[in-house]
Amino acid sequence: MTLLGRFPALTGVDLDISPGETVLLKGPNGAGKTTLLRLCAGLCSLASGQGWVLGHDLSEERRMVRRRVALLGHRTGLYDDLTVAENVGFWAQAAGASHQDVDEALERLSLAGRLADTRVGRLSAGQRRRASIASLVVRRPELWLLDEPHAGLDQQSRDTVDSLVRGAAAAGATVVLATHELERIAVLEPRVVSVVGGMVRSGGGDSEGDAPTDGDRRVS
Repeated sequence: MTLLGRFPALTGVDLDISPGETVLLKGPNGAGKTTLLRLCAGLCSLASGQGWVLGHDLSEERRMVRRRVALLGHRTGLYDDLTVAENVGFWAQAAGASHQDVDEALERLSLAGRLADTRVGRLSAGQRRRASIASLVVRRPELWLLDEPHAGLDQQSRDTVDSLVRGAAAAGATVVLATHELERIAVLEPRVVSVVGGMVRSGGGDSEGDAPTDGDRRVS
């Protein structure tokens, strides 16, 4: 169980996700999808129950989880007073990525050239979103956590996001996303997990067994 204040945001989650899977969290607003993503990112704690992400116990090793996952949420995670290139470079340095990785991420999200040298505080909402995605991509996380990944993007950028997700999964990364654009996500052929009222209603997988190995992703 996970609490928001005293309110139980997640009360019945039993979910196993295998390496390389793409999983869609489906459910109405307030169902607990965003909280589940934040829990998997190590950004909120378990009040009860057990959870492992990439082999790390969410009760004791949340910092270790954060180093290996990346969350694209409603907040950009960017510094307004830094340029786009500086923001992406900051996350690249934290992940041990190279300058070439930064250039490739900027190019892939159509942020090279003038936009790369623009301070984030002067960007449009769509440009900020692309900069956030570039900051995620450059880290090459093992687990991608995406909350409404197409929000605020034009058609070309949406297609780019789909391509990036397919490429990440093909390279062995695990992708967990939440979106209301179900037709859009269908092309990614995800496994669908229904979340209602803070509980997983379907698609949870086997709940039995010992603590997972490093290759398993599990939240209870």
